[in-house]
Amino acid sequence: MGKSNSHFSNELAELLVPFEQLLEQQSVQKLKLVIHAGTPKTGTTSLQTYLDKKQRKLRGLGILYPHNLEKLTNSSAPKHQWFEKNLATANLDSFLENFKNILSQVKKETHTIILSSEGIYNYWWDFPEESKALLCELDQFFDVEVWVWFREPLEFIESYYKQCIRNPQVASNPCYGQNLSFAEMLNIEWFSRHLNYQGFVSECQALFGENKVSVFKYEGDVVQEVRQKLGLATPHDNPTPRQNKSLNSASAELLRAINHYELKAKDKELLMPHLKAINEILDNYANESLIDEESRKKVLKIFSPTKF
Repeated sequence: MGKSNSHFSNELAELLVPFEQLLEQQSVQKLKLVIHAGTPKTGTTSLQTYLDKKQRKLRGLGILYPHNLEKLTNSSAPKHQWFEKNLATANLDSFLENFKNILSQVKKETHTIILSSEGIYNYWWDFPEESKALLCELDQFFDVEVWVWFREPLEFIESYYKQCIRNPQVASNPCYGQNLSFAEMLNIEWFSRHLNYQGFVSECQALFGENKVSVFKYEGDVVQEVRQKLGLATPHDNPTPRQNKSLNSASAELLRAINHYELKAKDKELLMPHLKAINEILDNYANESLIDEESRKKVLKIFSPTKF
């Protein structure tokens, strides 16, 4: 991978040459690259939808929230899933192609690029060492900053459990689409390691610098927080509606029953609108937690907190 990293650096350096004079005019040496890494279940989809809708206004402020390559699957989705997918598979060619696409959208007034995908946190521990080395290469050419939001651990891990059983089955993943109780899934290292908040922060600090990781406590409206950071907030902003509503306990049990049959992804997707309708009706009846007392103690023992 050494030669590949060198190739990536050379290619990226060439791509950035035309912007050097523009950056000098703005009195900066590098374009800022903000990597919004999630976490899952912290209003990430709502934020991505907002940034996508505000692309033109953001461009006027020198901020680029880039479109995806048209050839990508679900390219119109307002998130940048290619980022973690390319890193998880160490697909250097595709990673470089996506950055070429981003830089083709940079204008003379652009000073900041924002990439967003909760999968960056979700799959962080799946990235091979060569991919993390690639992130170091990326840091040579951009002023990289990582943004990450964290929820209270019990709320987070229960919501994340529901998301895991909601996802279609993936052969390489031991948790997605499985008929597992919360306690059973907590015994799977792939799942429980997502409670290692500080581990993620420390690794990002080692890659990009201690002051390059901004950690936020999830307070329920990430969009409003980012509006303020980007200078888009107004006194009349309304709270942002959530895009992805979490399943209640009854719907989660129904979903486990569905997972028992190991449905094809397309067939499971056909059932989801019906499950959402059931979830809406049952929401006032099924509010109990899926975490038993023993599991609760285990979560708090595994959990590695970070400072906000």
